[in-house]
Amino acid sequence: MSDQDRPEQPHESDEPTAMPPAPPVPPTPSALFADSMAGAARRAGFGTATEGEPISGHALLKAMGGIRGLVEAVLPGLVFLVTYSLTIDPSTDVTSDPIGTLLPSLVAPLVIGVIFVVLRAVTRQTTTPALGGLVGTAISVALALFSGKPSDFFLVGLWTNAGYGAALLISVLVRWPLIGVAVGFLMGDGVAWRLDASKRRVLTILTLCWTGLFLGRLAVQLPLYLADNVELLASMKLLMGIPLYAPLLVVSWLMVRSVYRTAETSDAV
Repeated sequence: MSDQDRPEQPHESDEPTAMPPAPPVPPTPSALFADSMAGAARRAGFGTATEGEPISGHALLKAMGGIRGLVEAVLPGLVFLVTYSLTIDPSTDVTSDPIGTLLPSLVAPLVIGVIFVVLRAVTRQTTTPALGGLVGTAISVALALFSGKPSDFFLVGLWTNAGYGAALLISVLVRWPLIGVAVGFLMGDGVAWRLDASKRRVLTILTLCWTGLFLGRLAVQLPLYLADNVELLASMKLLMGIPLYAPLLVVSWLMVRSVYRTAETSDAV
């Protein structure tokens, strides 16, 4: 049989067979923890400390969510205070008809929260911050309506301050200050900051400062809640919110940048 009569054999390709892509490796628990702590630091406004952006009013406003973020944080409480002051007669017994008496002042901030969500959806922006605020407002409204006490509108805030303050204080007592943990992962430092005396000292002080913010709010607002002084409680909640948070955030940026810049200079030398 001649070579011409033989059937042609399929030629093997010289190119290697493409391998299927490797399946994605699931993140480890430690990686998930690191991402969550770094994300918490960014949400708290510490992201600017890693971006090298000059400390300015614009940077501060950006860290707090911009004009819209400030309005969403302040307006529901302000609307409650104004509506409550205009609709509640001091001589009225709220407990006799809590729903009818409190409804205007409780529905108003709820409506504001819904408007915020709708505006973000219409403008194609993430609705997560507004939805979180709306859920918090809805819980506050439900608590006040269920108990018939307008001061219960502020219970969620009291619980939040107590929880954050206690967690931060405990973290300092066990020598794992939470601000240090969050900032360490945000700065790509992990937990190595604990081996640096300067970083450990600064981040512990920062954690104590934030502990003081939350527990200070609780110390002022809890007696007003127990005294059922709604208007003063609402006013103090507003005054001890952004006006205290913003300057403490700036101080935190300066301290974090200073200690990390000092550490980088020492390493370079």
